[in-house]
Amino acid sequence: MAENAVKRLERNKNGNLILTTSKIRNILSMISTIYNEVIHHPADKLNEDMVERLKYLKMRFAYEAGREKAVKNLIEVAKIFEIIDWVGNDKQRCILFCKYIESIVAYHKFNGGRD
Repeated sequence: MAENAVKRLERNKNGNLILTTSKIRNILSMISTIYNEVIHHPADKLNEDMVERLKYLKMRFAYEAGREKAVKNLIEVAKIFEIIDWVGNDKQRCILFCKYIESIVAYHKFNGGRD
C-alpha cells in the first residue's frame, strides 16, 4: 500500500518527486515518538492521551499540507486522514499506521526522494 502511494505522488516535469525527504522525515519523527510509547503500552486499547496525540498528529498533517502542496498530495494519495480515523484507540491499528508511515518514507527514498 505504501509503495503504491509513493508511486502515485506528484512529480515535477523531470519526473522527480516533489515531496522532499526532509519534509517526509519531519512527519516520521512525529510518528516515531507515538510509536515508541504505543509499542510499550500494556493494554490493547490506547489511553486517552495517546488518542489525543493521534488527533494532534492529524492536525499537524493538515497544517503541513496547508503550507506545502506536496504534503497535501501525500495525505490524499496515502489516505492518511482516513487511516488515522480508522486507528481510533486500537493499539495494533496504531502500530500498523506507524509502520505504514515508515514504509512510505522508505519507498519515497527508494523512488528517488530528494533532500
